[in-house]
Amino acid sequence: MEPMEPGGEGYEFIDEIKGGVIPREFIPSVDKGIRDTLSNGIVAGYPVVDVRIRLVFGSYHDVDSSQLAFELAASQAFKEGMRQASPALLEPIMAVEVETPEEYMGDVMGDLNRRRGVVLGMDDDGIGGKKVRAEVPLAEMFGYSTDLRSATQGRATYSMEFKNILKLLPT
Repeated sequence: MEPMEPGGEGYEFIDEIKGGVIPREFIPSVDKGIRDTLSNGIVAGYPVVDVRIRLVFGSYHDVDSSQLAFELAASQAFKEGMRQASPALLEPIMAVEVETPEEYMGDVMGDLNRRRGVVLGMDDDGIGGKKVRAEVPLAEMFGYSTDLRSATQGRATYSMEFKNILKLLPT
């Protein structure tokens, strides 16, 4: 098991079994067992992303081996490997731009700060208002349009787009 370059959805399964120590018909079951476990992860139930799995060794039994047995064994091995790998939670960060009349700047800035936002700058919008640029965790942006309308009497607007993903620090 090894990390891949960050990108959010990566998973790669590489079969490096030599000499038939695991019969070919069981290899897809190993992949399936891992894929099924990826979706629930081991940290707070979040999916695992950006991981490469190399199948390098294994064994089978003529009587007891089955597709299901290999799926379950792969799932258990993946969970144990993840525990040993010290996985981290990732958080999507959004680039946010708010256009607001100047009299609401304090309310807008305070609300962005409460949402764990980092204000990057402010500019005049050319028509008597201000543009605020910030980076804010996506999880904090739910309900923002309603809160912004309430704080500015419906006079402010905002746009938001994906910026990057940050690793959350353990708490």
